[in-house]
Amino acid sequence: MKYFVITTTYIAPMEKVVEITPEHRAFLKTQYDAGIMLFSGPLVPRTGGLLFAKAEDISVIQNMIASDPFRVKGIANYEIVETAPVMWAEGLMNIFGNSRVDS
Repeated sequence: MKYFVITTTYIAPMEKVVEITPEHRAFLKTQYDAGIMLFSGPLVPRTGGLLFAKAEDISVIQNMIASDPFRVKGIANYEIVETAPVMWAEGLMNIFGNSRVDS
């Protein structure tokens, strides 16, 4: 499994961001249900957002983003960065498994 940090940067006025946010979050819920999304939320201050996802391949993430209402309606730009976690909090074992590196 591969892990991805996705940052969004708003390119539309905040009024439009607020208007489309419920649709965006409903879309993300479908990605949580599909087992792709692990966490998401707005940046502080609210200039964009941060998503953490898992997939077999970056193309899954690219396809997900292509369907996001924030992308479809021109609300945000996206940047995808693959990451390889080697350490995590004990409570995240069900996500990353038992191959934790403690040193």
